Amino acid sequence: MFRPKGPVCQSCGMPLSKDPLGGGTNADGSLSSEYCSHCYRKGVFTQPNITAQEMTALVEGKLRSMHFPRFLARRFAKEVPTLRRWRNKGATQDPARPSSGDLQPRA
Repeated sequence: MFRPKGPVCQSCGMPLSKDPLGGGTNADGSLSSEYCSHCYRKGVFTQPNITAQEMTALVEGKLRSMHFPRFLARRFAKEVPTLRRWRNKGATQDPARPSSGDLQPRA
């Protein structure tokens, strides 16, 4: 019901179509198809130590500053922990590197 059309940043949830720079950049300078320019530049997260809870609060605050009603700001912000960056803790440092949860034990 409240889902934006098109892809969203997998860190903050912003629709990539709203990104003024067209998206974040990978280490090779190409545009990222997963992250916005506010969250991801030159292949690294702009705030590598932020938690999902802190990002949720940041997103809610930003939406409120853009005059979104509180209930909508909360509704959008509560989706943050479900985004790819936050699904497992290892993904907060480098999206190209598998987290320890993604590695298969040797037999």
